[in-house]
Amino acid sequence: MAEHNTFPQLLLTLVAIIAATKLLGELAQRAKQPAVLGELVAGVVLGALLPGVMNTSGPVIHALAELGVVILLFEIGLHTDVRSLARVGGTSLVVAAVGVVLPFTLGYFVAVALGVATIPAIVCGAALTATSVGISARVLSDLGQLERPEGQIVLGAAVIDDVVGLIILSVVATMTAGAALEPLSVLRISAVAVGFIVLALLLGNRIAPTLFGVIERVRVSGALGAAGLAFAFLLAWAATAAGSATIIGAFAAGLILHSTPQRAQIERSTTTLGHFFVPIFFASVGASVDLRTLANPAMLAAGGALTLVAILSKVAAGYAPWWFRGRKLLIGVAMVPRGEVGLIFAQMGLASGALSPVLFSALTLMVMVTTFVTPPLLARLVGDSDRGVRTDNPGEGGIDDLVAGARESA
Repeated sequence: MAEHNTFPQLLLTLVAIIAATKLLGELAQRAKQPAVLGELVAGVVLGALLPGVMNTSGPVIHALAELGVVILLFEIGLHTDVRSLARVGGTSLVVAAVGVVLPFTLGYFVAVALGVATIPAIVCGAALTATSVGISARVLSDLGQLERPEGQIVLGAAVIDDVVGLIILSVVATMTAGAALEPLSVLRISAVAVGFIVLALLLGNRIAPTLFGVIERVRVSGALGAAGLAFAFLLAWAATAAGSATIIGAFAAGLILHSTPQRAQIERSTTTLGHFFVPIFFASVGASVDLRTLANPAMLAAGGALTLVAILSKVAAGYAPWWFRGRKLLIGVAMVPRGEVGLIFAQMGLASGALSPVLFSALTLMVMVTTFVTPPLLARLVGDSDRGVRTDNPGEGGIDDLVAGARESA
């Protein structure tokens, strides 16, 4: 494509994404399903019918989608009370641990049984450990379950899964590059991932109240909201610089600002941007699926086996905390979607040469199915009569508003 056509092409892509996600998000809601399902389907449709328009491999769309993830995780953090997470911390830890060990082990042995070599089988097992915290939290929020005990357990477990997943990703990347796997390097990666979150919370809770109290006195319009987003972007960058992931930093920023008096104003600005950026992220996840690769019988067999293991292992993880008296099936189902996290594993394996195109397509199928089945399953489990009530004050906005096609008040 000629360089002078790049910006007009971007404009056309954004028009297609906005129109498709809003329309299909609305249709999903009319069908009593979470709107995120419509956004994902919109991405698949755009990727299949307009591959030249919906080019998710382009750096600009990729960057916009990443901004959507950062904003979404920042918004989730703003709605997350650390004390509530602490109350379910032990339960979340058990769910996360089983939700990593069981899928990794079963995924590895299923791949080996299909004749896959050791390194590709490890990549397959690693891809099954992921949980898309963005998708899980978004669907639970759509259904009014995010602030209930089950939602808090899922959120905590998904965050732990992401941290552990980053560690596994780093280890697998080292192995696929042919380098020797040393216990000290694994320990260092683990310490950095966990240490960043702890340090960010300790320092942020001391600095943020004073800092945002000063910013609140600035008379420039929108200064507080812009500062909140800048704070999220800064921590997202810091997490990456420390060897962790942007989503960890953005989530930590939201946790820090949750208890500040300025939270409502920051939230309004975040929600406004989220209406634009978050659907781009979900559409890009759907558009990453190449439907033309789904006709290979060997791929379908591998993809079907990995998908079955991926679903059953995460559902089983929901039942791991035997002492919890809540809805364990809801927890397990909410841990099922792999989303963008699973795709990162698959794409890393393909780029490194560890995965063949057929095996990559099998993992893509697993990601697609686990991502698509979760919203309707959760909607059925929750039911209309059991949907939670929003705790936001009217007009403040919030994560529930980051729903493409949601009916906005006049």
